[in-house]
Amino acid sequence: MNMHAILISAAIGYFLGSIPFGYLLVKTFRGSDVRTSGSGNVGATNVARTSPALGAATLALDALKGAAAVFLVSRIFPGESILPFVAALAAVAGHIFPVWLGFRGGKGVATGLGSFLLLTPKAILLALAIFVALAAAFRLVALASIVAAASLPPLALLLGEGNPRGVLLLAAASLLIIAKHHQNIARMLRGAEPKFRFRNP
Repeated sequence: MNMHAILISAAIGYFLGSIPFGYLLVKTFRGSDVRTSGSGNVGATNVARTSPALGAATLALDALKGAAAVFLVSRIFPGESILPFVAALAAVAGHIFPVWLGFRGGKGVATGLGSFLLLTPKAILLALAIFVALAAAFRLVALASIVAAASLPPLALLLGEGNPRGVLLLAAASLLIIAKHHQNIARMLRGAEPKFRFRNP
């Protein structure tokens, strides 16, 4: 592994991760800018507040672009265990800071899910179960996302998934996702975080 391979892996992850599917879907099918409604976020949760169908499509596509980044890098650099983790972290960063939208993107949850599903599948499935349980119990997607993201690195370690450097990159991605939720954290501390409700499609 050399710096050239690391840069290529990071570039693949970033540019795939930066595709703003939520923005593109709402613009195409609704003729509006999703950034002007709800939380102003381009991720699946905010898209679903306007259209559950488009929200589901955004979730799937955001997860798929993360998985695609990891898959491509794994094929380009077979046998390199750390480079897919580099691509996964870069995909999350690309979703959060997309160059196409002035570096103001989503929160990285779905992209992180897709990215690390191929690398730490058991940890991801347990974290997903935590997310679903918390979201169903409290209807606070941000709370569920933060706890699920925080649980990923220790779960990966406990389950023996990934090497130490890979888990560090997973931890960096989790920290990015949690940091992106800083406004949600502030609202939850004030008891002002809105609970999630679907609108009609």
